[in-house]
Amino acid sequence: MNSKFLSISIIFVLFILAAGSTAYSTFLASRLAQVEQSRAEIWAEATRQLIQADEDTDIAFITTIIEGNTTIPVYMLAADSTVLLTRNVTRPVADPWTLHGPIEVVISNSVSQYIYYDDSLLLKRLRYFPYIWSFVICLFVALAVTILFIVQRNEQNRVWAGLSKETAHQLGTPLSSLNGWYELLKNKYPDDEMIPQMGKDIARLVVVADRFGKIGSKPTLRPESVEPIVQDVVGYMRARVSKKVNILFEEKNDTPAYALINKVTLSWVLENLIRNAVDAEATLIIISLDAQAYEYLDIIVRDNGKGMTRSQQRKAFQAGYTTKQRGWGLGLSLAKRIVENDHRGKLFLQSTELGKGTTFVIRLKQTVNR
Repeated sequence: MNSKFLSISIIFVLFILAAGSTAYSTFLASRLAQVEQSRAEIWAEATRQLIQADEDTDIAFITTIIEGNTTIPVYMLAADSTVLLTRNVTRPVADPWTLHGPIEVVISNSVSQYIYYDDSLLLKRLRYFPYIWSFVICLFVALAVTILFIVQRNEQNRVWAGLSKETAHQLGTPLSSLNGWYELLKNKYPDDEMIPQMGKDIARLVVVADRFGKIGSKPTLRPESVEPIVQDVVGYMRARVSKKVNILFEEKNDTPAYALINKVTLSWVLENLIRNAVDAEATLIIISLDAQAYEYLDIIVRDNGKGMTRSQQRKAFQAGYTTKQRGWGLGLSLAKRIVENDHRGKLFLQSTELGKGTTFVIRLKQTVNR
């Protein structure tokens, strides 16, 4: 079953449960309020009869009715709003005439008293129940969505890791064969200028296979100076993009900045960002290091490419999303995973503007050289 459909189904069912329980508890509260109103009126009448009773009146039944009210808080007020008596009141209110009522108790032609009553504790709890239940439902919804999101992300990670490791495994056999052919050609044609270039390409394929093999595995992180890694990536990419694209490296720090990194996978992230800039028709790509803040080291990749729309910005790091005619849409998603999961850093889109370019930032935690 599709995870998104399952999430929507669970949320819908919980919403129905919340709405149904809220409606039913509201109905019960309304009925209970009606019952309490009737009981308060009976209590008021019993009180009137008790006040007017003479010596020959049997007050046992009347007393039973009055003492039978053990849940509804009641106030008896005189015509001038003086409180004459209370029952079941633990915390008296300053203005009882704002409660339910009044129920007039006619004592004589010239004397009347007034009964005001509050909701019982049970009714108050029943009125609050829908809010508490809705809050609990919201917690369950949040928990369910979080669990489904984690499951879905773990499934994606397993798929990526399995695909990457299988790719690395499949590359192993032809690479071994190519290495053998390279050695034969190098020995047979020692003066051929193309043979060393072939060796570089094979070495590059070995690096690519190593990168794929590391996905899904816990990388080995070491304190490294970031500047040489960036310079290597810039030099490699300069030789493999159009001469119309100018790739520059700017160092803003007086001393080398170190971070706990894996050179192989971090180089992959940088290459991916540069390649995306080239695909965005950038003619100038500037990579700079900024370690002015003591705690963090920023690798900033700026370009003057096409930029992004708001919709593209929201989807930039989503797996499977791409603006290219060809491509899997996994580059930025994998890059973010490598930086944030493996290096415990951040990769984010700092700024972008249509027709002017885009800036990405890789933020790593600085460390000492040990």
